[in-house]
Amino acid sequence: MSRVVVGMSGGVDSSVTAALLKEQGHDVIGLFMKNWEELDADGVCSSAQDFEDVVRVCEKLDVPYFSVEFIKEYRDNVFRQFLEQYEAGYTPNPDILCNKEIKFDVFMKRAMELGADYFATGHYARVLRSDGGGVMLGRGVDTGKDQSYFLHAVNSEALSKVLFPVGELQKSEVREIARRYDLATKDKKDSTGICFIGERDFREFLSRYVPAKPGAFRNLAGERVGEHVGSAFYTLGQRKGLGLGGQGEPWFVVAKDQNSNTVYVERGTEHSALYSRELWAKNPTWISSDPCAETGTFEGTAKVRYRQQDQVCQVSKTEDGCYLVRFKDEQRAVTPGQFVVFYNGDACLGGAVIDRVGPTLWERNRS
Repeated sequence: MSRVVVGMSGGVDSSVTAALLKEQGHDVIGLFMKNWEELDADGVCSSAQDFEDVVRVCEKLDVPYFSVEFIKEYRDNVFRQFLEQYEAGYTPNPDILCNKEIKFDVFMKRAMELGADYFATGHYARVLRSDGGGVMLGRGVDTGKDQSYFLHAVNSEALSKVLFPVGELQKSEVREIARRYDLATKDKKDSTGICFIGERDFREFLSRYVPAKPGAFRNLAGERVGEHVGSAFYTLGQRKGLGLGGQGEPWFVVAKDQNSNTVYVERGTEHSALYSRELWAKNPTWISSDPCAETGTFEGTAKVRYRQQDQVCQVSKTEDGCYLVRFKDEQRAVTPGQFVVFYNGDACLGGAVIDRVGPTLWERNRS
């Protein structure tokens, strides 16, 4: 019998993870993590509510539970970088950094201090183990819920001690199991968005930390079409919250110039300035080894955002250590600061931060 510490969030997925492991005969311990201390838009501390659900689930399953805080570590290693990236004009993804720096690092180490043989979470992913002891990150069986994109920066050493029980299930099966056990979270709504923002207005939250710096909305012809509150508050492909009207199709953000604090917009969801085929990525994290190590290139598939369908691409390592990704098809609104994540079939190879994007279709048509 193995001792498994389950990272419990107060949601149905981690609750069912604990139930399944207990059912399999493991010595299960629930461990809740608090990373944020502010109240939400309604003046409620969501982490306190989540912990109450963890307590109810663990008591139902008759497993011990503990709570730990990593507020300082989260602010230093995740939130600070999140703000720095926004101020620099990028659009970061803090959930990926949280998995790498917090959940599967300091949180997992705390779990191991409880004598754990394995650390388990409710992520929809799989650990692919070879006969030789090697591990790879695999997609979750439920392709609509697969979270390997968010886990690509977790190293193989950590993965070797990780279990993802619900990664073998469909979401509907997880709900059924929760109802069978009559868990307190059986009908709880799935959480969405960035954990420290929750359901509140994103721009209002960000404005507490990033100062407003009004500037011009311009079209690609250079004409001023409105005023924005600061280029840091907008991302490529954004439609909502621009405050631009007039007759015609909706406006979309197609480019930003951080130096001049200009946000470029054009009308139409399919405008050619939103599409490109190339990107350069930096700061890679490979789960096993660099697939470009031997030949300098590899062919596979990639995603530039969560839930995107796999896109066929060729990846080449450049002399400066970056990775040039050339896609077979045009990609819409590829965003610097986000991550490109690479796959070989069901195996996730790793990913890198998108640094810049190649010429857009609009630029190519002009040349």
